[in-house]
Amino acid sequence: MSSQLKPPVSQADHEQGTAAASIEIVEYGDFQCSYCGAAYLVIKKIQQVFGNQIRFVFRNFPLTEVHPQATIAATAAEAAAQQHKYWEMHDLIYENQAELNEGFLYQLAEQLGLETTKFEKDMQDQSIQAKIESDFESGMRSGVSGTPTFFVNGEKFDGGAEDLFDMLKENAA
Repeated sequence: MSSQLKPPVSQADHEQGTAAASIEIVEYGDFQCSYCGAAYLVIKKIQQVFGNQIRFVFRNFPLTEVHPQATIAATAAEAAAQQHKYWEMHDLIYENQAELNEGFLYQLAEQLGLETTKFEKDMQDQSIQAKIESDFESGMRSGVSGTPTFFVNGEKFDGGAEDLFDMLKENAA
């Protein structure tokens, strides 16, 4: 039995691409997970190959027991979103995954040209913590047990990012 994405993608989500795209990929990810780091590169490849056919959504699923920096990294990405730099922070975190710690996240904020006082304030914002918890809870309701977990057009995808790429290539052929 396949699992359905609960809730469906909404305005609360971070997305790349358009709602008109024929393929919607939702990833539940953890910024400190090495498998998510590898999947990040594959998702970039999928976006390059399939272009505007793809709508990509990222939801936070920090596995804090195994990845102690995952929540602070998710918080930094959400804080960057308050200054319209979510995807830039998302990408920088994955591209510098080995460096993850709170001080480094503040360096990334400066590198992105974020207003640092606002960023620091947003890092403490309870609504940002609530967004991360909401993403996590939606993952639990959707049957997510590890990261990365993908949903394609609302259905849980059984496999990793490379499997997803291969399936998309087969279906496009």
